[in-house]
Amino acid sequence: MLESEPPPPNCLQCAHYYITWDVTFPYGCRAIGFKTKRRPQLDVLQNSGASCLAFEPRPPAPDPG
Repeated sequence: MLESEPPPPNCLQCAHYYITWDVTFPYGCRAIGFKTKRRPQLDVLQNSGASCLAFEPRPPAPDPG
């Protein structure tokens, strides 16, 4: 039986992902230390041929109530 590969990490769910103030490069990754025009996961995949290894799930938001 073949195991399916896990889906690639999603930057929106990563603790290292952030939105920059730089209009030219609006998305960033603190773990790898770069800014980009598109989600960092796409640049990592394009340049290394592998999914991002720095992915860490974002901690859950605190309960407002």
